[in-house]
Amino acid sequence: MSLYHKYRPATFDEVVGNVEVVAALKSDLTKEDHPHAYLLHGPTGCGKTTLGRIIATELGCSEDDFKEMDSADFRGIDTIREIRRQSQYKPLSGKCRVWLLDEVHRLTNDAQSALLKALEDTPSHVYYVLATTDPQKLLATIKGRCSQYQVKQLTDSEMMTLLRSVVKAEGQKLTKEVYEQIIMDSQGHPRNALQILDQVLGVPAEMRIEVAKRAAEVQSDAIELCRVLMQKAPWKKVAGILTKLKDQDPESIRRLVLSYCNTILLKGENMQAGLVMEQFIEPFYNTGFPGLTFACFSIVCGEN
Repeated sequence: MSLYHKYRPATFDEVVGNVEVVAALKSDLTKEDHPHAYLLHGPTGCGKTTLGRIIATELGCSEDDFKEMDSADFRGIDTIREIRRQSQYKPLSGKCRVWLLDEVHRLTNDAQSALLKALEDTPSHVYYVLATTDPQKLLATIKGRCSQYQVKQLTDSEMMTLLRSVVKAEGQKLTKEVYEQIIMDSQGHPRNALQILDQVLGVPAEMRIEVAKRAAEVQSDAIELCRVLMQKAPWKKVAGILTKLKDQDPESIRRLVLSYCNTILLKGENMQAGLVMEQFIEPFYNTGFPGLTFACFSIVCGEN
């Protein structure tokens, strides 16, 4: 079993980071009239679906009555209609039924309209947890029907706490250099960090720093984009990486690049990191992926 799955939090008390979100969810779930729809938004790999599963558990939902769906695979109105049909049935073995819809912003407009109707007429035994990296693409009326929580990346200190606890539980030891390399390349994403750590712990101590660097490059094209922008690599190389990233959320990539450059700047003056941040400081909500492409082009092919 991978470290990510082995050490995935099963309760709120096991969650590292996002203290405010966890506290707010705990408070909401203790109320007698707690919400029937929750919207968790934030960068990929930061724990949205994990929190969604914990919400379901806290609500008393059994495994039989819990359904997790990736909206990137089931985008159409027929899927939402089927969920609405099934929601009329009582729970099989728990207190309630819960649908966790991941990447919900990828639903078609018709599907979002159907989902809105489901949120407006939710049976007392049904709850919805919506997760997305791009809440701007959701209907405002859907967001208005949900209790909203912004899930953030872990800070460096929170990431260190997570990594140290997992390494200790595995009966292993790592040098400070390896910890710092994993933290830098994971950029606050616990899933990325544990995937890198998985590979690091599988090799002898003298190989771990190199494995940490290679693992990050293989598992994250976005990290590689950060590196080539810092190197001001040829446009052909940058364009090749952007092609691999074209199906990913440009806002998540923007935030990762900013975080990467911020880490570099805090270690000392670096003109290139500042220039990259200047191009990535504004959101890509309106320009989307073309905005990301142009920002990268301006960095690599500009006169600076």
